[in-house]
Amino acid sequence: MSAEMPANVRVNWPDGGSMMLPTLWLRDVCPCPDCRIEQTQEKRFHLAALESVSVASLCADAEGLKVTWSEGHNSVYPRSFLEANHVRDQPKWRPWSDDYSPGYFDFTTFLSDRVYAIRAIEEFLEAGVLVLTNSPTEELTLERLAARLGPIREVLFDRIHNVKVDPKGYNVAHTSLPLPPHNDFASYSWPPSVQALHMLANEATGGRSTIYDGWAVLQAFRQEDPAAFDVLCRVAVPFREFDDGNETFACEPIIRLNPNGEMGVFRYSNQLMQVMDPLNPDTAAFYDAYYKLSRRLITSPFNRRFRLHGGEILVVASHRILHGREAIEDAGFRHLQDAYFEHDNVRNMLTVLERTHD
Repeated sequence: MSAEMPANVRVNWPDGGSMMLPTLWLRDVCPCPDCRIEQTQEKRFHLAALESVSVASLCADAEGLKVTWSEGHNSVYPRSFLEANHVRDQPKWRPWSDDYSPGYFDFTTFLSDRVYAIRAIEEFLEAGVLVLTNSPTEELTLERLAARLGPIREVLFDRIHNVKVDPKGYNVAHTSLPLPPHNDFASYSWPPSVQALHMLANEATGGRSTIYDGWAVLQAFRQEDPAAFDVLCRVAVPFREFDDGNETFACEPIIRLNPNGEMGVFRYSNQLMQVMDPLNPDTAAFYDAYYKLSRRLITSPFNRRFRLHGGEILVVASHRILHGREAIEDAGFRHLQDAYFEHDNVRNMLTVLERTHD
């Protein structure tokens, strides 16, 4: 764009209304067949093809805007297009209320009924938790959820992970010890964003499941102690998980915000966090903030405890929801399988289901 060309174009409509539009945006979104592939609705034109961008003339009438560009191209924009809201709404999360309890939905109906599945996924996207009941108690049942949650996100160790008390297990989940609130694979640069935990059998005493609304805890912590919150967004923390054949390691902040400053990823795993450098001046500040947050977390009202019965599947949005388990008190048979999915794919499924239903 030439130095003389303003960054915005003022459009005056015949009815007295007006609007300011970015010049480069206006050229980029030209809807004509020369600039956009009609078959795919993708852009054909690229701004970089032009050495400069400027308006030769424009004319606004009741129908829309006609622009002739300096390179000789003509664009026609319907007024409805220029005034439309082009920001695509995403489902909004909501912190748990005081009387919140997880939504329970029938496994078979969830897979077979579109309207029922829409309601279940909407609940999941808002609250971060879903419990499916009356599921088969057969191994690999989680594979069937791909029809609603998208393909399984494979990670190292196992595609579908078996959790039993096992003296040879590589993870604290294989012991009878309590599991503090955490999300899995903090040792990945991009941890799985959805986890499904399928209880095949639960005859043990104790071992109630625990879930925490991590984003709600962070939201309150941010308001109470913004300086400590900022430290947890800034200081990278090492996480490691391994067995004899695999090694995963990531060094990332506990909190990652999206470009709008909203909660994106809460990475929290006391058991996988590694030793930090005590000579790094950030370490003391981190531990002060980490201690404050952890105290708020374990005393937070944003937690629920319940027994997961055989044939029930707990699904959590694991960049938001922390899960855990109380201690298993006896050695009664308890077999859980878990697998991972991606939040993007669940949101896509809601879009597809709503479009198909409409």
